[in-house]
Amino acid sequence: MVAEQGGPEDQKPQSDEARSAFVPPAGVEQPPGPPEDDHSTSEFAVPAGLQTDPSASPGQGSAPGAGIGTGTEQLTNAFSTPSGVQGHPAPAYTPAQGIPMVRLTKEAPWQDRMRTMLRMPVFERPAPESVQRTDDSGPAVPRVLDLTLRIGELLLAGGEGAEDVEAAMFAVSRSYGLDRCEPTVTFTLLSISHQPSLVEDPVTASRTVRRRGTDYTRLAAVFQLIDDITTAEHVEVSLEEAYRRLAEIRRNRHPYPGWVLTAAAGLLAGSASVLVGGGVLVFFVAAAGAMLGDRLAWLFAGRGLPEFYQFVAAAMPPAAMGIALTLTHSTNIRPSAVITGGLFALLPGRALVAGVQDGLTGYYITAGARLLEVMYFFIGIVAGVLLMLYLGVQLGAQLNPEARFVPNDRPVVQILASMALTLAFAILLQQERSTVLAVTLNGGVAWVIFGAMARGGGISPVASTAVAAGLVGLFGQLFSRYRYTSSLPYITAAIGPLLPGSATYFGLLGFAQNEVETGLASLSTAVATALAIAIGVNLGSEISRLFMRVPGGVEGGPSRRAAKRTRGF
Repeated sequence: MVAEQGGPEDQKPQSDEARSAFVPPAGVEQPPGPPEDDHSTSEFAVPAGLQTDPSASPGQGSAPGAGIGTGTEQLTNAFSTPSGVQGHPAPAYTPAQGIPMVRLTKEAPWQDRMRTMLRMPVFERPAPESVQRTDDSGPAVPRVLDLTLRIGELLLAGGEGAEDVEAAMFAVSRSYGLDRCEPTVTFTLLSISHQPSLVEDPVTASRTVRRRGTDYTRLAAVFQLIDDITTAEHVEVSLEEAYRRLAEIRRNRHPYPGWVLTAAAGLLAGSASVLVGGGVLVFFVAAAGAMLGDRLAWLFAGRGLPEFYQFVAAAMPPAAMGIALTLTHSTNIRPSAVITGGLFALLPGRALVAGVQDGLTGYYITAGARLLEVMYFFIGIVAGVLLMLYLGVQLGAQLNPEARFVPNDRPVVQILASMALTLAFAILLQQERSTVLAVTLNGGVAWVIFGAMARGGGISPVASTAVAAGLVGLFGQLFSRYRYTSSLPYITAAIGPLLPGSATYFGLLGFAQNEVETGLASLSTAVATALAIAIGVNLGSEISRLFMRVPGGVEGGPSRRAAKRTRGF
């Protein structure tokens, strides 16, 4: 028995290092060992006994060593269709023709380049080319986002469209090295989100626009700042410098004092009254009524009343002046032109154009809010004028609804009146003095086109208004491209002579005289004319981009992307 036992070396227990944790202990039945010619396989190899797809070709195996199986079985690709599942293999990630290459020319304005980026799918956007220098640790994300929001706030408060505001915010953030940014603009809220990478949490900031003011000089200064930030090959704009310039833009005083604005409101109303057939007396009465209404609106604004009541107060003095002229003079003086001139100075053409433009570019929430604002302003004007008209009817004023005919024998006077109206409108919008001449000529051209089509050619006034507004938008876009600034200073004032002041007045007069059908017909004409102006301006701007070189051309594809491609589904 002793001889059969092993030596001391055989009886020595094995150490833990020499024994695997997966070796069965002594006394447990041992599994059959592997064949001598077996090799270590990959962890992705098919286990023994598992059936694979026999139709798979030998070339479908994955990495070397992963295709070893039993018999003639081969391991298929991980992306191939599993056995028993009917269908086609998943398509490749990259299309056969490759990912289209986008050309973003530096010569194009930043508005066009950034609009192209916004209309492009995220996975097709090119990598950012940081224009401004940052520290070695990277850009200060919170400060860049805050600067972007402050710039967007000034643009949105100044009346810019939602798409242009998003393009500006996108341009600023990318210029400081933040490529994964998504700006969002609504009527009163701005937000921007930045995600450093796919595995990091996004950073989101927002800002509320509480006050709106019309100052196109400030708007032009903001556009110049954005242009320096985005294409500053000759100047470096650090974050501190951008904040300093933005603070100066906010502190700048308006280019025109208050008394000049009041005089411009009078000039606008007087020119509009001459435009619809008034004489010298009508001009001065309409100017006096508009200036009185402007001062009354300023008084209400100083007391903190909402804009709705400011429009009600501003609409009452011109209507009262027209009724007083009717009671004291013959109707041949055309007192209706006084009320019409006052309406020209109050109709919110700027907000209407911005609202329709947002709707046409796919920003429906912002467009709905802007158009609702226009509706409230219009109701305020209607309330103020109707109150005075009802009072005039009770006093026995002979308000003639048939006096809407405007003679055609004064084309030169009407052209000069349209240019004076545009000039006054530009001053009220606080435009730069360098842009006043261009927009005045643009307004004169718009009235010439309208007069030639509507009165000389007998074409529908609504269609004539749309064509004239389209030319205004086209010329305004060309002017803005030449100056590398916003197109609003060259467009908004030029549509002043086309506003439906006469149709609005006669619609309200029909209601005041219990002629509801006549009033509804005139108000429908006014609404159609206003929409024709807004759509024409937007169409003219888009036509200018259609025939000019716009960045974003795709090799082998369309040269320009639309904002949305729903097509009804």
